[in-house]
Formats: sequence, structure tokens, C-alpha cells
Amino acid sequence: MKMILETERLILREYTEGDFDGLYEILSDPVTMRHYPKPYDEKGTRRWLSWSLENYKTYGYGLWAMELKETGELIGDCGITMQNIDGELLPEIGYHIHKNYWRQGYGKEAARAVRDWFFTHTDFDRVYSYMTSANVASYSTAASMGMKKIKEYPDWDGLCYVYELTREEWNHMRLREAEA
Repeated sequence: MKMILETERLILREYTEGDFDGLYEILSDPVTMRHYPKPYDEKGTRRWLSWSLENYKTYGYGLWAMELKETGELIGDCGITMQNIDGELLPEIGYHIHKNYWRQGYGKEAARAVRDWFFTHTDFDRVYSYMTSANVASYSTAASMGMKKIKEYPDWDGLCYVYELTREEWNHMRLREAEA
């Protein structure tokens, strides 16, 4: 198990096979996964876990398990994956938080740390997040880390929103934060 990031309240680390039960609890929950075509069954959760482990080998990053620092409890994930966004393979910051931990700022905290990791550890000039138009929490999280909506396109559930942040915008944000 390799730790990637630490925030005030969270640890983001690589998934392990031992995370199956905690991940299944999150991905199988119909409320937590309401913006997906359907919740994941055991087979789907195993694919998710395998895909995450494979991404670490292929890209050096992926979705990372999100644990509460205080208890070690797995409450979701956040990280970078290469996603097909309207026909283009693009780096995306994704996040999934168990419904019991919504509206406590964990997604925002993790996503900002991943954003900073992304621009510090990769050569990409842009990072994206995409979500269904009904997923207000997800696009609010994207906006909270400085992303701007750049596109809408039809998807399985109607309309997808695409948010983007450039390296240049990120650098300007960091300078403003340092001056404050």
C-alpha cells in the first residue's frame, strides 16, 4: 500500500485487494451511485479495483483510496484517470464519496490535493472533470478547485458537463494564494 497524498483530514493511497469490502459498500449503494447507469455488483466492483491497480502500473496514477486520517475508514476515492470524454482520451480528476460523508468538504479537500499533485507530477497542460448535468455536487467540487465549464455533450443519461483547468490558470491561482 503506497500513500500518495495527505491532507488535513484525509490520506489518499493506492488501492489494495484488501479494499474490496469497503469499496463494494460505496459502489453498490444506489444513492451514492445515482449518477451512474446503475450501482456496481460484486463483479463490477472487482473490475473497478482491478482497473485501478492496472492504472497504477500503466500510468503511475489512478483513483486512490480515500481514508479518514483519524479512523483509517475508507470513505471514497479520488485521483486521476485517463477517460474518454466526448471521444477524446483526457486526464480526469474523479471522486466518489460514500453518501454518509457528503457535504463535509471531503471531496473538495481531496480534489484540490489531487489537482496540485497532477500539475506537480505530470507534464499535462490541462486537467478535466466530467459529470452528468444532474450531478450538482460533482460540478460544484470541480468549480471549487478552479475549474471552468467548457463543454456540454449528450451521454447515456442526457447531458454531460466538462470542466477544465489549465496549468497556467493553476499557476495564477497559486501565486494569488501565496500573496494572500
